[in-house]
Order: sequence, then C-alpha cells, then structure tokens
Amino acid sequence: MSKEVVLDCLGEACPVPLIKTEKAMSTLAAGDVLIVKIDHSCAMKNVPEWARKQGHNVEIEEVDDGEWECIIEKV
Repeated sequence: MSKEVVLDCLGEACPVPLIKTEKAMSTLAAGDVLIVKIDHSCAMKNVPEWARKQGHNVEIEEVDDGEWECIIEKV
C-alpha cells in the first residue's frame, strides 16, 4: 500500500526545499507520493525539474496566490 507524505517547505528559500525533497524521496518506496508545499518561485522551478529528471511523475497545484503543492509520485 502506497503512502502519502507531506513536506512543508513554506517560507524556505533555495536550495533548502530541494535538499529536503531529495532526502524525503530517498526514504519512500515506488508508488509513494510526496507533497511538497512551496511558496518560493526558485524552488517551484528546481523541485519539479529535479523530480522529472529522476523519472518521477510530477503534478503542480497552485493552492493559494504564490503558494504551490508539488506532488511527486516515486517511480
């Protein structure tokens, strides 16, 4: 059974959200989902870019003005 993990990176600037995302993804199994909460435009570019390069499925939802959830499914 896959699990869902929420990573709160609100208020954190690059490269912190990316480092936290990489660390969290390394603990997950295939099929697990990591939801990264981001409110920094630099991280909004880096995190999905990194995840796609790793071959993961990535979706981005804008939950508020200037606040996003980057949903990464580990493959």
